[in-house]
Amino acid sequence: MKIAVSGKGGVGKTLIAGGLAFSFANKGLKTIAIDADPSPNLALTLGLPLEEIRNITPISENKELIKSKTSTEYPGVYRLSFTVSNIIHDFSVKTPFGVNLIVMGTVQSVGSGCTCPANSVVRALLRHLVMERNEVVIIDMEAGVEHLGRGTAQHVDTMLVVADANMKALETAKHIHNLATAAGMRQVFLVGNKIGSEIQEEAIRRFAEENGLRIIDLVPFDQNVVEVEMRGETPLTYKESVAVQGIQDLSEKLITKDN
Repeated sequence: MKIAVSGKGGVGKTLIAGGLAFSFANKGLKTIAIDADPSPNLALTLGLPLEEIRNITPISENKELIKSKTSTEYPGVYRLSFTVSNIIHDFSVKTPFGVNLIVMGTVQSVGSGCTCPANSVVRALLRHLVMERNEVVIIDMEAGVEHLGRGTAQHVDTMLVVADANMKALETAKHIHNLATAAGMRQVFLVGNKIGSEIQEEAIRRFAEENGLRIIDLVPFDQNVVEVEMRGETPLTYKESVAVQGIQDLSEKLITKDN
């Protein structure tokens, strides 16, 4: 099962991605979580302490790794064909919840020279994880599908587009939905998140109906999540959280659809 999670910043997609990875790992499924967001926070959600998180070098910023995979004896000429399977073994981080985490990072183009080698490694690693591995793979993405080439996107089982009831978030969700569909993703679903009232639920349902989006689930708002994250902790261990329970229910629906 390969699941990409995307949405506008601030809608809670990292909690959704981390919660799903946590849930699948708890079911005994070997799970890899990929943080491909420009502002990586998945490590904290998956229970890693801050001091360990600060020592993680994203794949896209690991100059020695990029050089070892792409350099040739000719200046300015890069290899575009290389193996990446060892990256998972050497650079994934085991989290307290049993999920293996890989922080991809984002490629910075302004003032950093040619970014082709870093892009090539990130794309190749994502392609390997999606198309050649048997584990459950959860990808916490930026607001779009840019990290995935068309061929890779077509092998993602499900794209979850997360949005709250804010119209800006819903418009972004519509845009992502269109991009994902055009890229050939087989199942694209809207996840309504931080739902705190019937008015918010109705706004999301109405927008989805008017714009051809399929809702797979609605996750309730939980003030406890806000307070826990303010302390730099993960809310996933709070089983009484209605939001965490909502993500658990979402994982069950995804398993059902995958069978």
